[in-house]
Amino acid sequence: MGTKDSKAKEYLSDNTRFSEICNYVLFDGEKVIKPEDLKECDTTEVLSVFGIDKKQIVKQKWRDLLKSVSVKHTGQMYVILIGAEAQTDIHYAMPVKTMIYDALNYGEQVNEAKKRHRKNKDYRSSDEFLSGFTLDDKLTPVITITLYLGTIQWDGPRSLAEMMPQMDERILPFINDYRINLLNPLEITDFSKFETGLRPLFELLKNASDEEKLNDLITKDETFTRVDVETVAAINLFVGTDIKYDEKEEVVNMCKAWDDHKKLGIQEGRLFEIYLSVQEGDYSAKRGAEKAEMSLDEFEKAMSKAGYKIPELV
Repeated sequence: MGTKDSKAKEYLSDNTRFSEICNYVLFDGEKVIKPEDLKECDTTEVLSVFGIDKKQIVKQKWRDLLKSVSVKHTGQMYVILIGAEAQTDIHYAMPVKTMIYDALNYGEQVNEAKKRHRKNKDYRSSDEFLSGFTLDDKLTPVITITLYLGTIQWDGPRSLAEMMPQMDERILPFINDYRINLLNPLEITDFSKFETGLRPLFELLKNASDEEKLNDLITKDETFTRVDVETVAAINLFVGTDIKYDEKEEVVNMCKAWDDHKKLGIQEGRLFEIYLSVQEGDYSAKRGAEKAEMSLDEFEKAMSKAGYKIPELV
């Protein structure tokens, strides 16, 4: 797993952020799932198939995240499993990837039921014995959410059917489709349903290609005056910014950090102009050091570190 993907998984593992994603996708932002309702699950999906010689065939897939949650509905509680797949790049086979993850989990649920019934010897018929699953057994629903953290529009398929060629419409009803639950910040129009660091992250992802909008957001939206340090790190990684911050801080004023970043950029640009002038012989390194307000030794080291050559040393 690449650095971006592993960092995305780490960022989303926080229950507060994870529950907010679930509530946005499943309940239009209503706070149905609470952080304390979530329980971490093993992300390894194992499906075992036994042949007549009892050889075990094992297939393993690793989800990014899988959590169980108890949800209250009409006075009753039910449990669902929610998986999250963080995609920093477009995945053109995502419907198949999601389908495999979900199918492996359902398969494992059937296998667990089979083990339980065989241990308890409580099958009521040969049909139940052969199935390994009784008429009264129920599957725990599995929902997979794909969170896209890229900065270009998702143009990949969103269903299995979109991955198939055109065909005789008469056979379409016999082909089971499988769609992905895609959360794409670039398509969000109302960010007010997010209250965690996901809001500034998603807003900046949507406007990453527009420098003017990016600047307006960070400097004029109060949301960016207090951003948790984990989100600032995520913004730098996924949006491509280079905002400096103190890792010991809990929250960062991105407005100030962004202003400092711009001033630093202007300063560095001025230094690069001086380096180039010295390299091309427009004036001496000593004069360049004076213009940069640095000692000659400091200037020569900085110029060399930036990749420029000092004529006197060539």
